[in-house]
Amino acid sequence: MAAVAEQLRRAREAAGFSLQQVADTTKMRADHVQALEEGNYDVFVAPVYIRGFVRTYTRLLHLDEPAIMAALEAELSQTRKFREPPRLTGASEGTLDAVMLQLSRINWRIALPVLAVAVVVVAAVVIERSVRHQHAADPLAGMVPGLYQPASPSAAETLPLPSTNAPAHR
Repeated sequence: MAAVAEQLRRAREAAGFSLQQVADTTKMRADHVQALEEGNYDVFVAPVYIRGFVRTYTRLLHLDEPAIMAALEAELSQTRKFREPPRLTGASEGTLDAVMLQLSRINWRIALPVLAVAVVVVAAVVIERSVRHQHAADPLAGMVPGLYQPASPSAAETLPLPSTNAPAHR
C-alpha cells in the first residue's frame, strides 16, 4: 500500500469519518475515495485528478498538505502511467493554434474597452470626412447644361374659354 494512501486512511479513521461521509463532504465519488485510500491510482484518467482529490482530502483531514503532495509526486513518478505529463498539443503548430495562443494571453478587460474606443474614433473620423466632403462638393457637378423648351400646349392642358353665344346665368 502506498504511503499517501495509508496516511489518508489512518487520518480518516482517526477523525471518525466513514468513506461515504468523506465522499459527501468533498463531493468526490465514494469509489474514488476508496481508490485513493488503497493507492489504486489506475482508476483515475490523469494525474491532475489524483492531485486535486488528494489535496481536497488532505485539507478535509487537516493534514500537512505540502508533505502529502510531495509524497504523492514521488509515488506518481514511480508509476508508468503517470510518470510524465501527457502532451497537450500535437508536434506541429498551425497558424490558427499560434493565433489562438496569442489571443488567450490578452487581458480582455483592458483590450475590449480600448478596442471599443478605437472603433468609435475611427467611425467618427470617417463620418466627419464624409460630411465635409458632402458640403464641399458641388451639387450640380454631374449635370450637363440644358436648354429650356416650353411644352407645347395640348387641348387637355388648356381651360375652355366661355363662348359669346352661351346664355348668361342670372
